[in-house]
Amino acid sequence: MILQRMKAIGLVWATLLVAVATIANPTHRLGGLDRPAADHVDQEGWINLRSFGVLPSNTGTINRDNLQRAIDEASRDGGVLFLEPTAEGYEIASGVVLKENVSLRGGSPVSPRGSKHPDRAAPVGSLIKIVDDAHPFIAVQSATAIANLQFWYPEQTHANPDAIKPYPPTITLEKSGRVEGVTLSALTFYGEYETMDFRATAERHCELLLIRDCYGYPLSGKFITIDYCYDIPRILDCHVNPAIMRRFDRTYGKAMVDAVIRNQTYAYRIDHTDNAQLIDVFCFGTYGGILLGAESYGQLTNFNLDCVTIGIHKLGANTFNRNWMVAQGSIIANTGEDIQSIHPILVEGSGHLSLNNVEAFSGHNPALTTVGKSFGYLMVRDAKKLTISVVGARMANYVADTPILKVNSDDATIAVTASFDKDNRLVSGTF
Repeated sequence: MILQRMKAIGLVWATLLVAVATIANPTHRLGGLDRPAADHVDQEGWINLRSFGVLPSNTGTINRDNLQRAIDEASRDGGVLFLEPTAEGYEIASGVVLKENVSLRGGSPVSPRGSKHPDRAAPVGSLIKIVDDAHPFIAVQSATAIANLQFWYPEQTHANPDAIKPYPPTITLEKSGRVEGVTLSALTFYGEYETMDFRATAERHCELLLIRDCYGYPLSGKFITIDYCYDIPRILDCHVNPAIMRRFDRTYGKAMVDAVIRNQTYAYRIDHTDNAQLIDVFCFGTYGGILLGAESYGQLTNFNLDCVTIGIHKLGANTFNRNWMVAQGSIIANTGEDIQSIHPILVEGSGHLSLNNVEAFSGHNPALTTVGKSFGYLMVRDAKKLTISVVGARMANYVADTPILKVNSDDATIAVTASFDKDNRLVSGTF
């Protein structure tokens, strides 16, 4: 009994000593690094990055180093780092590595037209300001998440296409090993050149990418690029639009949109994937909407590809599983160097494509230089063993004699049912 009382008294004294030390020093050491005290951790266990010295008043290099220090420590146990909203934002230099088990989160809602500073043309909130082009801003490892943040390149032009700065991608994969399990949600990008680059390799492929509720307008035209990502990458509810900065008076004009289209890139590009999922995706004012690579298959549903040269470009490397199921969407292909290059749907290679309730129409739009029509509805070019089914299509505003065109594609079979051409005539049969 006496021994138990002595142990209890010792425990009380040890607790009191820790409390006194914490009051004297608001951080304590763990693994050789400073950990924030309890008053910097909210009820959910999120750690405020200000406690690590990530501050609006700091230089980008200091903030980058302090952010990396916070990430390094949080990676040990798994943790959420919180970037507190502010009217000024945080300048942070590029080259951050988001290490395993860490979530980086802010307090900004999704901002499809930008947030607005009360006194000047700038966004506000959990805002990261990127001014250097030395590296991609942040590279992600496995078991990581980024959510409710805004990324701004304040030195990027919004009006002069000759002054566009080719910044590296904002978010990319960390290339030292295989990346598995990344969630990106509720992110807004302003002035970026390339938004998200997830190109891996066969040896170090990635798995389980989830990208949802993300908004931007990359001046390269490349919003999301995924290569060698097996086990179901998903792109949900994403939006590419030159009006992304409208709320703070930085909408891209006609000359800028035309410059983006001249890059001849795709807003969404998918290759070397298993059963990729694209649901509720939108783009406006890019050369290509979606490129479905030769070594990919999956589903694309509920989409709008507006003011593009090519809406969907499908490739295929075999007839076994290079198949895409595409449904419930509209394509406005109306811009390009000449009418022969404008195709709502372009298909090459092998495999199968199923089109259900996909309409295409064209017209003029003052936001960019347009031809106003497409060449046809579906162009099949240089195809090998290929099958396509088209059901419930509305095909309008094209100049060719027929909406279905085949070039060097004798082995391609196209079956059309319950569809209508530019003159509202029923199209049904095999091509």
